[in-house]
Amino acid sequence: MSVTEPLLRVEGLSKAYPGVTANDTVSLEIAPGQVHALLGENGAGKSTLVKMIYGLVRPDSGAMVLNGQGYAPVDPHGARAAGVAMVFQHFSLFEALNVAENVALGMENPPPLRQLSARIRAVSDAYGLPLDPSRIVGDLSAGERQRVEIIRCLLQEPRLLIMDEPTSVLTPQEVEILFATLRQLAAEGTAILYISHKLEEIRSLCDHATILRSGRVVANCDPRERTAHELAELMVGAELRLTDRAGRVSGEVLLEVVGLNMAPASAFGPSLKSVSFELCRGEVLGIGGVAGNGQEDLLATLSGERPSGEGTVVLKGEDVSGLGPNPRRARGLLAAPEERLGHAAAPDMSLTENAVLTGTMRRPLTRHGFIDWRAARAFAAEIIAAYDVRTPGPQVAARALSGGNLQKFVIGREVLQAPEVLVVNQPTWGVDAAAAAAIRQALLDLAAGGAGVIVISQDLDELLEISDRFAALNEGRLSPPRPTASLTLQEIGLSLGGAHGMKPAEGVA
Repeated sequence: MSVTEPLLRVEGLSKAYPGVTANDTVSLEIAPGQVHALLGENGAGKSTLVKMIYGLVRPDSGAMVLNGQGYAPVDPHGARAAGVAMVFQHFSLFEALNVAENVALGMENPPPLRQLSARIRAVSDAYGLPLDPSRIVGDLSAGERQRVEIIRCLLQEPRLLIMDEPTSVLTPQEVEILFATLRQLAAEGTAILYISHKLEEIRSLCDHATILRSGRVVANCDPRERTAHELAELMVGAELRLTDRAGRVSGEVLLEVVGLNMAPASAFGPSLKSVSFELCRGEVLGIGGVAGNGQEDLLATLSGERPSGEGTVVLKGEDVSGLGPNPRRARGLLAAPEERLGHAAAPDMSLTENAVLTGTMRRPLTRHGFIDWRAARAFAAEIIAAYDVRTPGPQVAARALSGGNLQKFVIGREVLQAPEVLVVNQPTWGVDAAAAAAIRQALLDLAAGGAGVIVISQDLDELLEISDRFAALNEGRLSPPRPTASLTLQEIGLSLGGAHGMKPAEGVA
């Protein structure tokens, strides 16, 4: 193969499902050593395309050529045998097993564990991703777990490495380590197909971008020559409104949390340890943290789903520590958890029924103890219209919506109940640029109207964009909140790693 010939050539791939064309004659080329971004909104066809490349989905038409030979994997085993590896957004690891055992499970013919452990050490050191093969995965940080997934792929010596949202659980320092590794792989000739919604990262790392919209390729460009805003507009095919933060003034304390201590819901999660903070009217408080540091437990104890072992939660001067979710909702403390399907929304229930699930405390959706279905349908329709939820109507089941549209519905459902305090975890997780901008603006508008908003997120760019103060959650401990404008990304990254003891003048307190 000549150096000018692409490693992978995709020619007119198409894939249709009932009622939707996921990919429509998609063509692209990836060269050896190229870091190639695949961009698009939710539902643009990115996942279907990489699943066809990795052998998880069979195309209806079109062809692929890998390394000069016809390529049509019937399953991931065939893709791996041909030199294609993939690191998925959601880890597939067994927490009770150690690193070497997890790596062995992902190999076709693993060597004895002692030999495999030596290989893991050698490869992880060579690529700047140090790992102890004997450590139990349940004790690893999210960044370390991702290293396990990457090392498992690198042991296959892939020609093409596909990465799906690889930095969503990493601190800035861990992102730098990952990028150094990917650049090293590219320099050695490995091609990388990189999927991410973080456009500044795309501009920093990638040397080419293919942009999908509605299943079709609409643009190819060098992302280093475009701004993040321009890339986002190519993705959505329209002008994007910039986030408007104007008109917000912090007022009196709405929520006071003092000394929360709570055992973890998971055997491998951290306990909440003496969590204390205040939230003022009109304020957005950003709480950052790498996955697995107590975010879900914090939201659960604030919403009333899980009573804290110790500490108090005071809402507008009233101690609500002993109250469950519904009494807290009635008083104006609402929450939207990270998990969309199964927690924030019931998958098989209609949007109307999902509107009722949380709306009866603050909207007139019942009459004489019975659900008023006309009012419920009207509330669901109001959410759909106000938040541009792309769906045929409120009768549609929640599971039928794309991730971005369901997230807009969930956030809209809570915001339209006029909360005094809204706590949201990962409000734009896996959501495309347009939907993310709409959700962030809704949260800012809510604060501008006098509510207090707590945004728990792993997306530091998001927190820097919308929050007035920032606190880091690490192993169940919350750093003292500080004005976001006074912080650097380096300071935030250190605090996410647990550096809470530094003086405020030197870093995150």
